[in-house]
Formats: sequence, C-alpha cells, structure tokens
Amino acid sequence: MKHQIGWDNFAQEVSRSDESINLARASLYCAQAEYPELEVAKYLQQLDLIAEDIAIKLPSQRYPLQVIKTINNHLYNYLEFTGNSEDYYNPKNSFLNDVLDLRTGIPLTLAIVYLEIAKRLDFPMLGIGMPGHFLIRPDFNEAGIFVDAFNQGEILFKEDCAAKLQQLYQQPVKLEPRFLAPVTNKQILARMLTNLKQIFLHRRQYNKVLAIITGLLVLFPNNPHELRDRGLLYYELKIWPEASQDLQAYLKLADYGDEYQMIKMIVDKIENSFP
Repeated sequence: MKHQIGWDNFAQEVSRSDESINLARASLYCAQAEYPELEVAKYLQQLDLIAEDIAIKLPSQRYPLQVIKTINNHLYNYLEFTGNSEDYYNPKNSFLNDVLDLRTGIPLTLAIVYLEIAKRLDFPMLGIGMPGHFLIRPDFNEAGIFVDAFNQGEILFKEDCAAKLQQLYQQPVKLEPRFLAPVTNKQILARMLTNLKQIFLHRRQYNKVLAIITGLLVLFPNNPHELRDRGLLYYELKIWPEASQDLQAYLKLADYGDEYQMIKMIVDKIENSFP
C-alpha cells in the first residue's frame, strides 16, 4: 500500500498541463513508489542548494557557453557527477534520488538533474530525445549547440550528434530533424519509465513491471502497446480478469492484423476458460 502513495502523487503531478509539471518532483514520485519512505522535499532542496552554489559562480555576463561551462565545472569537477557506463542497466541509474545520492546515472537522469539546475538559474533548457542517447540544449532559437549530460556536459554540434548516433548503432544512420526535436515533460518521464520497464522485464521482476506500465498509462491513457503488454503480463501471471480487461481494451484501439488475431485468440481462451 505504501508503494501506491508514490504513484498517486505521480498521477496528481502529471495531471497538470505539461509545462506546469515539475519534472524533478514527478521523477521523485516515481522513485517514491520504489522507496516508500523517500522524502521528496529533501531532494528538491538538494537541487535548490546545488543551483545556489552555481549561481554564486556565474559570470556577470551570462553568455550561454559561459553558463554551461560554469554548470559543468560544478556538477562534474566539484560534485563529481558521472555517467555510469560500467553498470548502465542498474535501476538505481533511473531513480532520481539514487542519482543525486550516488552522483551517477544514465543520459536521461543526468539530463533531468541538469535541466532542473538550469531552470533554477533562469537558464531554461530543453530535453532532446535523440534515439539511444538523451541530450539537452539551451531554450532559444537557433541555439546550434547541444549538451551531453552523460559525458561531463560535453558540448556538441549537429555534426557531433550525427557521429554519436552512428557510433551508438554501429552503422550508418541518417540524422533526421525529429531526432533533435525538443520533447515534453511527459515524454521525458515516459522515457524514464520505459527504461525501468525494460530493466525489470530483463530481471523478471514482474510486479515492478506492472507498476511501471501503470505509471506509463497514467501519462498516456489508452496507449495500446502498454495495454497489450500489461494484459499479456497479467495473462502470464494467471491474473485472468485484469488480463482480459486490458487485452480487450487493446483490441478496441489496435489495427487489425496478425498481432490483433493473436490477442483475440488469447481473450477468447480466457473468456471460455474463466467466464
């Protein structure tokens, strides 16, 4: 029951308009579902204090590159935040409280820390949902630069992003404009939860997967893929009523095809065996 408090708080936070969502608070509510005793205010205050320390160091002329350099120096040299390349798929890398405690994370969660610090410095930045490697950039037209929070705040240009994409996929990949488009707060949170979903699936921690999918459906209700995945998981766990409900909801939203027919067969099997 304690775990549900985090998800209830999360649902309340993300019910706001997207621009009104407090990204750090919502991320911490996700973590609260994993750590019921987590004190959200403590970590929000930690972000406040980091920003206050950086603000003192900012030059009088707040040119974007100078602000980024000052943030980078404090986060990566003084506080020693770092990307966790050695244990990349540890779930702690996706919980914001752990990232702040351990000062290590993955591109997305380190970007959330960076975005929240920048917001507190009145230097707004945007999340960039590049496939395979989340980035951020200053929020002004034709900024032309991107910041890699996973790699010590490295400054990238579009050509660097293209090279990084090819390095990630180990094959030629065209850098499409949509790869460098800003993403919403809900999309950032969905990406964080999707990371956790995949990690817990790999670990076969199915109860945690169910909770994460429910969080994803709070963000984007009636997402057919998440309804399908949750329904199939309920089916594997022999939780028949919930499986039937989710899979029937999926059928109402999905396009007719091979997968549709397969899901329909499962629903019919449940209905015939457990009327």
